[in-house]
Amino acid sequence: MYPETFALEARLRQEKIQSALRDTGYDALLLADNANLYYTAGRVFCGYSYIPVAGDILYFVRRPAGLQGNNVIYIRKPEQIAEELQSRGFPQPQTLMLEGDSLSFVEYNRLAASFPGVVVSEKGTALIRAVRAVKTPYEISLLRRSATIHDAMYRHIPHLYTEGMTDIEFSIELERSARQHGSLGIFRIFGRSMEIYMGNVLSGENADNPSPYDFAMGGAGIDSSLPVGSNGSPIRPGQTVMVDMNGNFTGYMSDLSRVFSIGKISELARQAHHTSIRIQEAIENIARPGTAAADLYNIAVKITQDEGLEQYFMGHRQKAGFIGHGVGIEVNELPVLAPRSRDILQEGMTIALEPKFVIPGVGAVGIENTFVVTANGLEKLTTCPEEILPLD
Repeated sequence: MYPETFALEARLRQEKIQSALRDTGYDALLLADNANLYYTAGRVFCGYSYIPVAGDILYFVRRPAGLQGNNVIYIRKPEQIAEELQSRGFPQPQTLMLEGDSLSFVEYNRLAASFPGVVVSEKGTALIRAVRAVKTPYEISLLRRSATIHDAMYRHIPHLYTEGMTDIEFSIELERSARQHGSLGIFRIFGRSMEIYMGNVLSGENADNPSPYDFAMGGAGIDSSLPVGSNGSPIRPGQTVMVDMNGNFTGYMSDLSRVFSIGKISELARQAHHTSIRIQEAIENIARPGTAAADLYNIAVKITQDEGLEQYFMGHRQKAGFIGHGVGIEVNELPVLAPRSRDILQEGMTIALEPKFVIPGVGAVGIENTFVVTANGLEKLTTCPEEILPLD
């Protein structure tokens, strides 16, 4: 199924999942979501990864044709999975976990019915997301490489602007640059109805337009079918442009936001931007394995209140309820840095920290960087300049 070079990594990931399964007392986990298939198989395919609590992962494949490996079993329909387990002499599970958060109601029930008499739990999503939250050294190397390319692309941004551009025209140049740097294009996001195209470019007042999506920043978009991001507004003097573009260069996504400006912007906007940098530095100083994610959120709120900026923090007309999130195969993995989060930082987690502000009449300010949690604290992977850079 996977390249020989991935064999040791695949074994490590299998052991992580099986350890988590043992802790739950369940016999097996069945995965169908593309992100989870990629995690377990090293590639996306149409089908299922079946992980027993002991023994090798089995890959039940519908498409594409021609995949090879002792653990690859071709099927036409999911009902054949239990049949193939029995006919090939594999132990039959008495308890099974499914991805309750990502399977449709129909597919979930169809899979459950394929294992008559088996106790089925919907908590498979929670288990695999918790496993994926702590990255292996190989995963961190992919994310580190993505961040390095992402960083290089951002350093080129000021050269892409031409006077008189709209936010859409600027975004198109950014998307082109990202693809030239090797972006895979897709911005894989966990969650129902979470959609965006290659990233977010927000100019001026559009940053204050509420969006239905659970992103730190919104924007009206150019059509009601995808109401987020650039809306065709001219980029005007006295405004900021926040760039939050896709960092998927390796299958593992870094997250990075920077702010640019035309002409002179208000002192309030500059104060808010410097506060964002101060928040990041304060969190870098305290975050360690064992630190509660909620405590990091509270640090950000306290600094914001001290500066008298709470009405602009994480949005103005509509506020986001977090200041950071895990990154990896998907851009919104665990942990979540939010006030009611129960997540605890662990060594090997990779997070995007994004304290941001929206200043009416000016636009969005603040920064976002990708970090890896090490034994000694946070290591910043995205290091391009953090000050507001002029485009003119």
